[in-house]
Amino acid sequence: MTKADWIKDLPVAHRGYHDMNHAVWENTLSAFSRAIDAGFAIECDIQLSSDSVPMVFHDHDLQRLCSMAGEVRERTASELGLLSIGATKDRIPTLRQMLNLVKGRVPLVIELKGINAEQDDGYVEAVLEVLEGYQGKVALMSFDFHLLRALKKADCPYPVGLTAEGQKPENFAEHAEAMALGLDFVSYCVAHLPNDFISGLREKATPVITWTVRDEIMRAQTYTYADQMTFEGFDPRQSPAIA
Repeated sequence: MTKADWIKDLPVAHRGYHDMNHAVWENTLSAFSRAIDAGFAIECDIQLSSDSVPMVFHDHDLQRLCSMAGEVRERTASELGLLSIGATKDRIPTLRQMLNLVKGRVPLVIELKGINAEQDDGYVEAVLEVLEGYQGKVALMSFDFHLLRALKKADCPYPVGLTAEGQKPENFAEHAEAMALGLDFVSYCVAHLPNDFISGLREKATPVITWTVRDEIMRAQTYTYADQMTFEGFDPRQSPAIA
């Protein structure tokens, strides 16, 4: 048993249990409430505000989700918290607001979206400060080597994982370098399975989840070559076929 084994237990709702941004948008409190009600684990993304507050938001810029120009890191948490997502009543939530909603009822898999080591100075510490004392299952992950290294350097008390993709030897070499930090799990692109890197991890009993599963073929790929899926666009309790 590893400290990240729980990540295999439940399907993980990608950016919350949204409806592909029709009425319930990604990374909103509404999407997280819907995941809680369904009993799914939640994956979400973190960006930093200009005043170093962890915000739940995927993109570096505001255009796709808020229909306005500008970078997330150019605005304060208060300013971001006033912005509507997809013209709905949902606003950009802080990590703390999300934690206050979830209250440990379902596991959280939190991805840190970085820029570079210089601009991300203090990022990891800000996230860990908000998480301190939270009563619930939490795992942290990132594509960014510098953030993974910072999490390990900060003695992160939660499982730390690599978010990754790729099918080439040079990809696998980079992934192996990250895993050498002492990471606990991997979240891998389902379209890039199977591969030798993931097979090697599973032989060592390292938990592997996939992203992002949207149909039956991807679900079958997951449960053949990995342990659990990060999904969107269907209810895993029913047929995953998308109309």
